[in-house]
Amino acid sequence: MTPTRLSGPGLAIAFALATPLLTAAPSLANSPLLESVKNNPQRAKALCSELKALNAQGLSYTSPQAVAQIAARQGLSNTDAEIVSTYVVGLYCPDVR
Repeated sequence: MTPTRLSGPGLAIAFALATPLLTAAPSLANSPLLESVKNNPQRAKALCSELKALNAQGLSYTSPQAVAQIAARQGLSNTDAEIVSTYVVGLYCPDVR
């Protein structure tokens, strides 16, 4: 399979679809939710411990049960719990699954 090169209308459509994602990225990088963990390594380490405990119970940190537990403990929505857990795993505890 050879790569497709976009031009003309195809390029314009691809650009139109990608633009909202590209402009949203900087706002996500400065998210108060992520900053709260980035600026507080102790909170991140505590969350890593919680995620490791869930792994020990046979739960992936992305499982609905784990996300719900983290959300409840951290006072977050399920979506925010999933986002912050993924961020923390990526930065502080990549061994968590």
